[in-house]
Amino acid sequence: MNKSSIVLITSILTLAASGTALQAGTREDWEVQQANAIMQRFKSMPEKSIPKRVMRDAKGLAILTVTKGGFIWSVKGGHGIVIARNKNGWSGPAFIRTGGVGFGAQVGGEVTEYVLVLNTPEAVRAFSQNANVELGGALSAAAGPVGRAAEAGVMPKAAVYTYSRSQGLFAGASLEGSVITANKKANQNYYHSNITPGQILAGQGGHHSSGPMVTSR
Repeated sequence: MNKSSIVLITSILTLAASGTALQAGTREDWEVQQANAIMQRFKSMPEKSIPKRVMRDAKGLAILTVTKGGFIWSVKGGHGIVIARNKNGWSGPAFIRTGGVGFGAQVGGEVTEYVLVLNTPEAVRAFSQNANVELGGALSAAAGPVGRAAEAGVMPKAAVYTYSRSQGLFAGASLEGSVITANKKANQNYYHSNITPGQILAGQGGHHSSGPMVTSR
């Protein structure tokens, strides 16, 4: 992944959580710290790196941890944040979640970390609403190109590129078809207001009372 882009994103996320790092912290603070850790782990995967051009042209990023498990019936739940570029740099984090039940030959459990690169303004707008976002539905999604070999010919072929890092054992569905929703309660807890995802991603998050303003520097 583009080292300078990763440094920027992780510095934003570290700044977002730094105000509460020495306190017990809330679940939302933990979510931001987890997103930071995920970006750091992706940075340590050079063979699966996100091409520089993809990061440079990204309109936003969604970072999630998704847990799947089950025997015959599968249960999936996830949580994370989304951030977007705006006229001032990068927005503060808007909280998101996903979940569902499926059916199929699925055994075991798996924790998968995802980085979703939002390639278009339409993708950012989809995450800016309180409505459900279905990947692979109205919002096209595809596995993102990886590595230096892909750098020269990278052109967005989907509104969202997905990158994943998995642990554990599981045989089942991918994130394709998943429905992601805004976590209204988490946004309210973090910003101490009825702020909307659209306001957050537009850079109107203001100050989180437990820490500094969540913007790029």
